[in-house]
Amino acid sequence: MATDTNWKRDLLNQIQRRNRKQSYPFIHLIQTNNKLQEIASSLHLKNVQLQVEIERLKEESISSHVRGDGVVSIATTHQLEQKLFKLQEELTEMHKKRGENAQQIIDLNALLQEKEKEIQHKDTMISSMVETNVTLKQSKKALEFSIAELEATNQMLKDEHQALQMAFTALEERYRKTQEDNSDLIQRWMEQKAKDADRMNAENADFIKARQQRLAKDLEEAAKEQVPVDLDKGPVDGYIPAVCVMASVPSRAQCVFDAHEGEVYSVQWNAMGSFFASGGADRKIKLWEYHNGVCESRGTLVGSNAGITSLDYSQDDSMLLGASNDFASRIWTVVDQRLRHTLTGHSGKVLSAKFLTEGKVVSGSHDRTLKIWDLVSKSCVKTIFAGSSCNDLVTLYGASIISGHFDKRIRFWDTRGPADSSINEILLQGRLTSLALASDKNQLLCCTRDDCLKIIDLRMNQVSCTLTADGFKVGCDWSRAVFSPDREYAAAGSGDGHLFVWNVSKAKVEKILKEHSHAVVACSWNPSGVSLVSCEKGKKVVLWSDF
Repeated sequence: MATDTNWKRDLLNQIQRRNRKQSYPFIHLIQTNNKLQEIASSLHLKNVQLQVEIERLKEESISSHVRGDGVVSIATTHQLEQKLFKLQEELTEMHKKRGENAQQIIDLNALLQEKEKEIQHKDTMISSMVETNVTLKQSKKALEFSIAELEATNQMLKDEHQALQMAFTALEERYRKTQEDNSDLIQRWMEQKAKDADRMNAENADFIKARQQRLAKDLEEAAKEQVPVDLDKGPVDGYIPAVCVMASVPSRAQCVFDAHEGEVYSVQWNAMGSFFASGGADRKIKLWEYHNGVCESRGTLVGSNAGITSLDYSQDDSMLLGASNDFASRIWTVVDQRLRHTLTGHSGKVLSAKFLTEGKVVSGSHDRTLKIWDLVSKSCVKTIFAGSSCNDLVTLYGASIISGHFDKRIRFWDTRGPADSSINEILLQGRLTSLALASDKNQLLCCTRDDCLKIIDLRMNQVSCTLTADGFKVGCDWSRAVFSPDREYAAAGSGDGHLFVWNVSKAKVEKILKEHSHAVVACSWNPSGVSLVSCEKGKKVVLWSDF
């Protein structure tokens, strides 16, 4: 109510100020106009009276002439004429003043109309101002209401924040206690793992001792027998001459088993051909031994935080290198199955890692770089900027690196040269998925996404052979192809679950092995040449052998 009274009083004051400003300057003009109107009226009345008097005098003069009762003197007539002349002049003056007064009235009326228009314009502006004032007051009320709501909301949020702060404090206390419990559990788990490792080491020692005894016995028996060796023939009764390894293409699946809990990305035989390792999406590397038609597990290597993409044994089979999708590479010792080195520094998935020498490792990553690691200092000693994602690599003579890339190029690097330039490049038709060196280091097997294998003669740096087949489809960007130990055959898995084996010299398919139910990702030929192991995007690993 007080607000309504205030704005009404303000409106009344504004109207009074407008009247004082717009009415008072014109009061004198209006009064002057009224006086002139009165003077004009009185003059008009006098004019009428004089006209009447003139008419009366004329009538009297005429009547006196008609009656002829008396003689009017010339003086009287002259006097009357003078009076009439004066009256006519007064009448003329009165008409002139009347015209001037009429003109003044017209000018004053025009000025009055202009002032009325100004007053009307001012009234319109005042009305607009009043409406704007009302609108602003309504907006003010709405804003005051919004401010009140925001203050209430702010208070509610403050209360919620305080409650959440208390809950956070409680959770932080629980988290601290959980960390303490976790540390205790880890300590107990490490102690248990140490006990398990000691037990496993003891079992491995017993197994190695028994194996050495059995091997010594076999060697002693073999030394007593004379076995003829024909170098032009292949294996005789399963015996592989040490001087010449002849590979044979297996025709049947000797052992089929679920190796991992998810996809299997990589398989690799060791240099002796006694064990093979498999790595998968379950972040584990498993060691397997083939014995009497059965693949038996010989250990599990753990420590990776993502799937294993590539495997490589050291030259003496003492260490196993695994590349991982968690941007790192790791090295385990095979005897005690313990993690020895973790090589971190890439900013993308590590798709391939190989031993360069016994003390150095090279890794290729999705981040378009190659890194050389020193195992003594456990650090990166050189970074090579390749310009494209590296899908696979091989090492040559301990100083050269050959890498296959997403941009369809094979690049040759000399580790003794600058880190930013390759010594040679070869452009193929499809992006590279894998590289494999032949045993004589003169041929390079390349698997590409255009569904073919290409063999490059490293002495000529050109493609010497292309292997294709109907139905062969490269299933993924890390599909691995491999040479046989004698370089006579090449094997690669297809997206339809078949394993293709080509005869290199004839450049045609030698055999198609069918056992997998998912795309075959990788394969590895036993150094003895008598068996082949392959893995798929499912869980299975298949060992192919005729012996």
